[in-house]
Amino acid sequence: MRRNWAARLRHLTLDGLRAVTLENERLRVTVLPDKGGDVVEFLHKPTDTDFVWLSPQGLRDPRDHRHGAADDVAQFVDHYEGGWQEVFPNGGAPSEYRGARLAQHGEVAGLPWSCEVVADCAEEVAVRLAVRTRRLPYRVEKVFRLRAGTAALEVEGRATNEADLALHAMWGQHIVFGAPFLRAGARIRLPEGVRVIPHATPIGPSGRRVRAGGPWRWPVVPADGGGETDLSVVPERGGPSDIVYLTGFPEGWYEISGDIGIRVEWDAALLPYLWMWQELGASTGYPWWGGPARWGSNRSPACRPTAWPPPWPTAAPCRSDHRRPRCRDGARRCWRE
Repeated sequence: MRRNWAARLRHLTLDGLRAVTLENERLRVTVLPDKGGDVVEFLHKPTDTDFVWLSPQGLRDPRDHRHGAADDVAQFVDHYEGGWQEVFPNGGAPSEYRGARLAQHGEVAGLPWSCEVVADCAEEVAVRLAVRTRRLPYRVEKVFRLRAGTAALEVEGRATNEADLALHAMWGQHIVFGAPFLRAGARIRLPEGVRVIPHATPIGPSGRRVRAGGPWRWPVVPADGGGETDLSVVPERGGPSDIVYLTGFPEGWYEISGDIGIRVEWDAALLPYLWMWQELGASTGYPWWGGPARWGSNRSPACRPTAWPPPWPTAAPCRSDHRRPRCRDGARRCWRE
């Protein structure tokens, strides 16, 4: 029986793509099986706040979009609608592994996934998504689960190497936040003892926020050009783009808070790095064009929990039947009252 109360599930089509919505009294989460299992809505219903940042270019079906010149970065960026992507089997810049050319942020974010309902009752709803990579022999699964009365989405991920030899893989979550939730002055909180590793070089022509070197201790770090900068405070629009890599997590979690807040939790033994990327409108070339500020985590401004720092491949070997049982890989998002 279709329900309009407690935990409920809806199948729909969004801009021509299969979508599924998990909803309860407090949250509504929309997932796209036809496009990488992307999360394109994470709405806190009492305040009508969607935590995910959405790109101005909107949602594009990778099957219909005509490509320009061949480009291993554009494969991800040209179809990037914002939200939350699975990054596997590589992250960051394009790379090559055992003769397989791998594009920006891996294979699975642009592929259609299968989708099956594994729970549908008033107490909880859950769907399992699965996909096989095309250039490396992996099967990736994830289960999205929402329980009645809670403001927490639970995600369990599993990757299986289906070959008979050990292979490497890099695994992360590309979670990006932006307006209207994220604004200058918002606070980012991490566990005590986290270390900050700056990117080797500036990622944009306007310089960098954090001085090269390190590792530095979170949150106040040396600023490029002198002085210090507090990474726990979201800066004003117009500052330099930057990315740093955070590690040394005794527990895997971060919180972002302003008028309201969100918390992301993951297994730091499996994903020991958090990539913290800030794009504040200073980048005027492709694909930014001086566009809206966003903050992210790979686990992806963006905060992206990830198995390893760049360059790829540096992850632990993934042998046949090597699985990740019931781990929340940076994927539990909680509304914090």
